[in-house]
Amino acid sequence: MTAVRYVEATRTYPGGETPAVDSLSLDIADGELLVLVGPSGSGKSTALRMLAGLEPLDAGAIHIGDRDVTSVRPRDRDIAMVFQNYALYPQLSVAENMGFALKQHGVPKDERTARVRETARILDLEPFLDRKPKQLSGGQRQRVAMGRAIVRQPAVYLMDEPLSNLDAKLRVQTRTEVVELQARLGVTTVYVTHDQVEAMTMGHRVAVLKDGILQQCDAPSTLYHQPVNLFVAGFIGSPAMNLVEIGEAHPARIGETEIVLDRAAADGAGRLTVGFRPEALHLGDGPLPARIRAVEDLGSEMFVHVAVEHQGDTVQLIAKTSPPFGGSAGDRVGLQIAGTMHLFGEDGSRVASGPASLSSAGAVSRS
Repeated sequence: MTAVRYVEATRTYPGGETPAVDSLSLDIADGELLVLVGPSGSGKSTALRMLAGLEPLDAGAIHIGDRDVTSVRPRDRDIAMVFQNYALYPQLSVAENMGFALKQHGVPKDERTARVRETARILDLEPFLDRKPKQLSGGQRQRVAMGRAIVRQPAVYLMDEPLSNLDAKLRVQTRTEVVELQARLGVTTVYVTHDQVEAMTMGHRVAVLKDGILQQCDAPSTLYHQPVNLFVAGFIGSPAMNLVEIGEAHPARIGETEIVLDRAAADGAGRLTVGFRPEALHLGDGPLPARIRAVEDLGSEMFVHVAVEHQGDTVQLIAKTSPPFGGSAGDRVGLQIAGTMHLFGEDGSRVASGPASLSSAGAVSRS
C-alpha cells in the first residue's frame, strides 16, 4: 500500500521572488492515477521533481507510504520516472535499456531477463527486444521508456509529459494504453501534462495548478461541472467555458437581454461574471442577437463562434452543436442558454450555480 502526501510543500528557485510551488498539500491514494495539469509555469513539473527528489523543498514535507522522504536521495525513494524525451541509451538494445537499472542494482541476470521479458509481453515489445532505439517508432520508444520504469516494480510511477513528443493520433492511442496499463498494475502514478484534454481522459482525479498554487483537485467530471473559480472554469474544457462579466446590475443582462436565474446566493459577491459551457448555448431564434464569426465543422460536432454586443463592447462566445448546421460566417442568429450557468464573484470564486435562460426584453428576473 503506497499513498503519496504533499504536506505544505514549497519550492522557490534561487533568485526567484515567488515560489514555483507554494504550500502544496495533496493526498494521493494507493493505486490512484493522479494528473497534475496547468499552463506553462504553473509548477506542475516542479511538484513532480520534488516528489522524485530532483528538487529540494524549502518548506513542508513529502511522504511516500509511511516514510517521510523529504531528505531521502532519489535512488532510495522507490520511484521510477518516465520522461518526455524517452532518455534511452542509443547504443543499447531494447532489452538492455529496459534492464539497465536492474543491472545497476545488482539484480541477477536470470531474474533480470525474466522481468524484462514479462514487461515486454505486457507492452507488446517482445518482437523488438534485440533492436536499438533508432530502429523504433516514437510510440515504440515511449513504450520502452515506460517498460524501463515498470520492470523496476517501484512503489510509485512518475510521468513527466511522456506523450508530448508523439503525433496527435498516436498520442490518443498511447494514452489509452497508459490508462489500461496503470489499472492492470495498480501502482500509484503521478502524471504531469499541460494538455487538459489528456488530463481529463486519463486521471482518476486531476489537480489543477496555477502560479504554483493548487486551485482544485477533483474527479474530471467535478472539475468540468463544478469549477471552484474562474481559472478552473476557463482552463478545463475544450472549447473553454464562455465567461461574460455582468457587473452588479439587477436584473443581470448580457447585452440588452435579461438572464433569468436565481442569483440570491451571489448577493454581496461584488461584480459578477457568468459562465456557461458551449453545449449550453443554443443557436436559432433565441432572444440574444449575435453574428456568426466562424463555423468549425469537426464531423461529429460543430463549433460556432459568435459575436455579441455587451456593455459597449463585443464579446466572443462559442456554441457546440450537432450537425447539420446551415449557418455561415456573417449570418445573424438568436441565442438561448439552456443549461447550467455559474456565477463567479469579484475574487474569482464560484458563488452559485443553477439552471438559467435568457428572456426577451421586458421579462422580470427571478433575483
